[in-house]
Amino acid sequence: MDIFTLIWVFIVLIIVIPILSASIKIIREYERAVHFRLGRLTGPRGPGLFFIIPFVDSIVKVDLRIMTTDVPRQEIITKDNVSVKVDAVIYYRVEDPVKAVVKISNYHYAIALLGQTVLRDVIGQVELDDLLTRREEINKRIQAIMDETTLPWGVKVVSVTIKSVELPENMMRAMAKQAEAERWRRARIIEAEGERQAAKILAEAAKMFEAHPAAMRLRELQTLVEVAREKALVVVTETATARAGEVAGLVSAITKAKAPGEGSRK
Repeated sequence: MDIFTLIWVFIVLIIVIPILSASIKIIREYERAVHFRLGRLTGPRGPGLFFIIPFVDSIVKVDLRIMTTDVPRQEIITKDNVSVKVDAVIYYRVEDPVKAVVKISNYHYAIALLGQTVLRDVIGQVELDDLLTRREEINKRIQAIMDETTLPWGVKVVSVTIKSVELPENMMRAMAKQAEAERWRRARIIEAEGERQAAKILAEAAKMFEAHPAAMRLRELQTLVEVAREKALVVVTETATARAGEVAGLVSAITKAKAPGEGSRK
């Protein structure tokens, strides 16, 4: 093989190898290639190995996996005029790669801006209490609105999640006072309910003691036994006072009865 043949072989290799490398395309399982021939759409290709005509065909790769975009923190005024800062995360995937390429130029950027707009619109229509307690419903509402907009783009919004809600300092103090007042209210209601139940039971016990006086006396003696354990205490009961009065009356009567006899002896 002479020198000219080697030169021609070298030239052919230089030309053929780049053409082959440009013609052979490999698309992964989670990707699709939108194929254009002379600028005209021919359809999606892949996954796997396929060939294109260099300088005539072109492809745009589209990832079909679920992707996420972070919605920057937005300062929003709720329906009841409370300023809050909210941020969220959007999960989405491409369902139709042809629409995702043909219908919109950059669906990633478009979904990020759409998420900010819808987040502000939806939260601006709800009150603060609903935002804090019904977050799951608000997430589904934002997802439904975004899904309706992105389906013509060939993009499906899988989920929207509000990450955090930041409240003003004065509102946090007011909510803390409200929570404290609510707990005090519950405590007072429980205490009053306990008093009502105790009064009801005491009324039933009073009726029982009224029907059975001996039971009342036994209960009194039992109470005295319990109190008598403290040796330093002096207990004066109503029953003891009455008996002491009876004894004092008897002594006074006996003394008065003896006084005339003693005078006659003198």
